[in-house]
Amino acid sequence: MAIVIDKSQRWRVWAAHLALIVLCGAVIFPFLLTISISLRPGNFATGHIIPREISLEHWRFAFGIPEVGADGQLVQPDLPVLRWLYNSVKVALASACIGLLLSTTAAYAFARMRFTGKKAALTGLMLMQMFPSVLALVAIHAIFSHIGNAFPIFGMDSLWTLVLAYSGGIAMNIWMIKGFYETIPAEIEEAATVDGASPWQAFWRVLLPMALPIFMVVFIISFIGSINEYPVASVILHSQRNLTMAVGANSFLYPQKYMWGDYAAAAILSGLPVTLVFMLAQKGLIAGLTSGGTKG
Repeated sequence: MAIVIDKSQRWRVWAAHLALIVLCGAVIFPFLLTISISLRPGNFATGHIIPREISLEHWRFAFGIPEVGADGQLVQPDLPVLRWLYNSVKVALASACIGLLLSTTAAYAFARMRFTGKKAALTGLMLMQMFPSVLALVAIHAIFSHIGNAFPIFGMDSLWTLVLAYSGGIAMNIWMIKGFYETIPAEIEEAATVDGASPWQAFWRVLLPMALPIFMVVFIISFIGSINEYPVASVILHSQRNLTMAVGANSFLYPQKYMWGDYAAAAILSGLPVTLVFMLAQKGLIAGLTSGGTKG
């Protein structure tokens, strides 16, 4: 049977489609413009949107491929972009995994166990989220400067120090996972215990498989937050070899010398790890964001 749509409803549909097209254009246009700048010869931010001449010099710079200089000898790029990208991915993966491990067990304690000070601890975790990490930069510098005297691996200018600093910011993750745990009936674990499972087996074999969607969400949020974080990394890391991509990006913008083409190529390259993680975890991310909307 044919469905008749009145004229006013038809205009609403067209308006919705138009709004979506404008939104997609606003999102995609900066990305296309960045690609265009990375393909133009010279380090200029202005020019035609569609390059009249294609040049791969900025991509050779980003990938660390040497080029032939004026004297005929190979010249290595002076900024290790791939090294910075590797550092960023390594720190983000390590801190996301450690933070997920800590928040998973801590959230279980808050969701299933009873102990003195539970409510106060949860309130404290919530209050901690109200203050940005920038306010703690002086304290972070002082703490790790002293720790580095006893344990150099956790001193200043160390990637492991950055991992440790990022792994401590799990208050919001604990709240998210705790809320998901509370949507899973405790009777399921009790049934496993009746069948002979220990509390650890009930947690490991029953609860964790059911909570995989929220783990995926927390991991992706932690990964993106760590790989794009700048203030804490800029305080801890100093040497060029140990920089992350977020901190090293400042090296493209010298006074009186803005390397926009090289910067654009490095920016697109730095977005590949996040894109890959999203593509691999897309289904789990959607399931985790929609789960827990209804309890029971």
